[in-house]
Amino acid sequence: MKKNRFLLMMLLAVGSWVGANAQIAVTGLSTQGIEHLFKIPKCYTAVKACDSITIDGKFDESTWSNAPWTDKFVDLEGDAKGKPRFNTRVKMAWDSRYLYVAAELEEPHIWGSLKEHDQVIFHDNDFEIFLDPDGDTHNYFEYEVNPLGTIFDIFLVKTYRVGGPAIVTWNFQGLKQAIGIDGTLNDPSDIDRKWTVEVAIPLKSLAFEFRAPSVQKPWRINFMRVEWEAKAENGAYVKETDTSTGIAKAESKWVWSSQGVANMHCPELWGYLNFANSTSLDEVAPFEMPQSEQAKSALWAIFYRQQEYLTQNGRFAKDLSDIGINSSITVNKEPYRLLLDAANNLYQAMLVDKTGKLVAKINNEGKIY
Repeated sequence: MKKNRFLLMMLLAVGSWVGANAQIAVTGLSTQGIEHLFKIPKCYTAVKACDSITIDGKFDESTWSNAPWTDKFVDLEGDAKGKPRFNTRVKMAWDSRYLYVAAELEEPHIWGSLKEHDQVIFHDNDFEIFLDPDGDTHNYFEYEVNPLGTIFDIFLVKTYRVGGPAIVTWNFQGLKQAIGIDGTLNDPSDIDRKWTVEVAIPLKSLAFEFRAPSVQKPWRINFMRVEWEAKAENGAYVKETDTSTGIAKAESKWVWSSQGVANMHCPELWGYLNFANSTSLDEVAPFEMPQSEQAKSALWAIFYRQQEYLTQNGRFAKDLSDIGINSSITVNKEPYRLLLDAANNLYQAMLVDKTGKLVAKINNEGKIY
């Protein structure tokens, strides 16, 4: 049993299903330029908490011993950008009241400067959580925190790419967090080891789109770490600058499930959070991305192609052939039909399976049903 548990924990830690990071096989449309839409995202299965978790940044409860670490973070855009300089990983658990997240960030120089709630925290090194419980890419949540424990939390009605406002005045009511510092904060005279983040997100704070965790329906989630190059100057940390411009060098962005593009606000590319109705993963089968979820990639192809068409023509395409997509397609060798109902300034596309059943639909704002 111990051997089996070890193998299962390892499988969950590296992507949670055989073939993680594999491509979804589609015919009937061109994937050129949108290959990232057809990469299977990573998945994590969260254990149910078996004891009371004290939010202190230490991860010493039995629940955390039962929860596997994710694999190490990668660059936001994928392998082409190279391996992150420092390791980052997370683990998750849940109960009837909270989603718990534990993060470990290796860091030889721990610093922070922003101290006011809802400052733009990613101007410091930070850790970020992005959460879309119902997976429709609208009404989602973002949490950022720096090593000082300063929070920037926002609610997004829809994505920035379709004009979505970010409601900065919104807060995670009842959120609990703690920062652990293995080293010294804002002291460049020594070498630090890591900082940790432990967060309890109240499920009731997701009131805009609240849906209690279910073992039948995964959530969409991703994590990002922002890392700036810094140096010691007059006993403090300052950002490294480009010698030719005097401007701070661009920050690195490392994530759990690679987006494949330089944009974190594409919830359709986030990973999956599955909920185990068990305090142990001994007997929990690895989560597999459902065929219906994989088939939705065809709808996202329509959305991306329509965005391109709108930019070039000032209106949306009214026929699928205008954006290079056939009405009959296959996804993983399964047949589907695509339907498009469009006007100049709006549209709705539908995905229908071989029995004629509606699988999903998407609109011009990228909301998927």
